[in-house]
Amino acid sequence: MAQTRSRYRWFVVFVFFLFVLLHQADKLLISPLTTPIMETFNINEAQMGAVSTAALLVAAAFFVLWGYLYDRFSRSRLLALASFIWGSTTWLNALAPNYPTFLVTRASTGVDDASYPGIFSLLSDYFGPRLRGKVYGLIQVAQPIGFMMGTLLATMLGGSMGWRSVFYITGSAGILVAALIFFGVREPVRGQAEPELAGLEDLSSTKINWGVVKGLLKKPSFLVLLSQGFFGSFPWQVLVFWFFRYLEVERGYTPDEAMLSMIVAIVPLSLGYLVGGGVGDFFFRRTPRGRVLTAMVGVLAGAVFLALLLTQPTADGRLSMPLLALMGLTMSIASPNVIATVQDVTEPEVRGTAQSVMSLADTAGSALAPLLAGLIAVSYSLHVAILTICISTWLLCAVLFGVTAIFIPGDVARLRQEMEARARAERAEAAGA
Repeated sequence: MAQTRSRYRWFVVFVFFLFVLLHQADKLLISPLTTPIMETFNINEAQMGAVSTAALLVAAAFFVLWGYLYDRFSRSRLLALASFIWGSTTWLNALAPNYPTFLVTRASTGVDDASYPGIFSLLSDYFGPRLRGKVYGLIQVAQPIGFMMGTLLATMLGGSMGWRSVFYITGSAGILVAALIFFGVREPVRGQAEPELAGLEDLSSTKINWGVVKGLLKKPSFLVLLSQGFFGSFPWQVLVFWFFRYLEVERGYTPDEAMLSMIVAIVPLSLGYLVGGGVGDFFFRRTPRGRVLTAMVGVLAGAVFLALLLTQPTADGRLSMPLLALMGLTMSIASPNVIATVQDVTEPEVRGTAQSVMSLADTAGSALAPLLAGLIAVSYSLHVAILTICISTWLLCAVLFGVTAIFIPGDVARLRQEMEARARAERAEAAGA
């Protein structure tokens, strides 16, 4: 029976890997399709930047609602609904006849972009603290691979079939994945993977408790991570949205050359999630500060390699492939450790809300990043926009990770004590029955 449960939990990981893979392909293929979309609607960089910003703002508005729903109702059913919304809104976006309609329909895709916290909350009840970093890293590997898939779809099919047809393909994938989640993923009991509760039969399932939710704001490490999250997504949004066009316009790359360069960055970036999650797990087993210190090193290294990369002369237009690969590897190390750290300090019944609040901070902080980069690009260049925004925010994030490391041991210890108290209560209730 235990072996069957172990195999099933990896099937659940596969399902959500597929969800993230295809969803990211849909979400991020707008970057390599930016130029034809701008030509279709005859718009400039600032207007195109507003498209991504609008979707981010809608996602920000829905994060807290998704978090509450995840902690109140079945996460697996809600994730199936999110997948269906993804497919439906992408179809509407493909049908847009003009720029205002395209802006509105693209903004509507932000509804499902806010659904990811449910994945991490659900998986935390299948995998304990010792493995969560690796599992979250594995799920996040799907993000850059999805971007690469979207880029391939855009370059291979966008020219011959048009960008609208590519949207129809990825939107249909969302509806199919919705059916797979609805019929294939079972809802686990909240808290069943906590080590203190291991071996307990008929574990009581808990739902959202507003007192516990308010307690999140009393956890120093969580509050500092919120601040870090506010700034941490700036570099990601700027690079994902504008780097492809930067290569084409300011470095003189052809679409094929730009795609090859993106692949050079994406492959090690995918590896960085696994490396970051694994290294974070390794050091977390030795000290509660292990994950956040790993994240701090990752963002510092990413800032160094990006600075070295973009300060190369532009005379021949070429970028250093080794530097591009090293930047990709290091910039993804922090992410799985941040998600796992949130789970390390929050109770099982509020993890959906906690991760949603964290994602809200990420999105609120980065919502203006594509637009800000577009405005800087109009006045100066994309080179200036990318370098300024990414380096400054990564350095600030490194400082905030260092502050988090001061508070994290106390918050981890308090959660473990709470889980031990619940385990004693469960055993006492079972003995009384």
